[in-house]
Amino acid sequence: MGTPALTIFKDEKGQEIAVMYTHNDGYLQGYGKKLVEFLQGMKLTNGIPFVAPGEKFANGMNCLAAQVIAKFKDRVGDVYLWPVGKRDIGEDYIYEVSGKEGEEVHVIAIKLHGDKSGILFSGKASEVLPQISTKI
Repeated sequence: MGTPALTIFKDEKGQEIAVMYTHNDGYLQGYGKKLVEFLQGMKLTNGIPFVAPGEKFANGMNCLAAQVIAKFKDRVGDVYLWPVGKRDIGEDYIYEVSGKEGEEVHVIAIKLHGDKSGILFSGKASEVLPQISTKI
């Protein structure tokens, strides 16, 4: 049995633009940590800048959502796209990813079931990465 998670991508106005379902390892120390590591240092731009080695950029939230999907969709099954607003499909965790031009990406992790339900962390990806090891 997997640990399902949803990743909700929101634009600068807070509108959902994509919902990604991950069937396995959706818990904080699994997919959550990998997602935050991928997003750490990612900045949003309006346009495509020259990117030096080691720099991470996305041309807005639509580009960022596509990059995350490309990163985690590596085989048949496990990762699926759902319509905006889709919920209640067995997810144990929800990760919300949002951002504004010129800023680092913001991530919120929410656990839906069990003793530690509620918001586990919220902040810039680089700020929340150290928190993951303390939230088991």
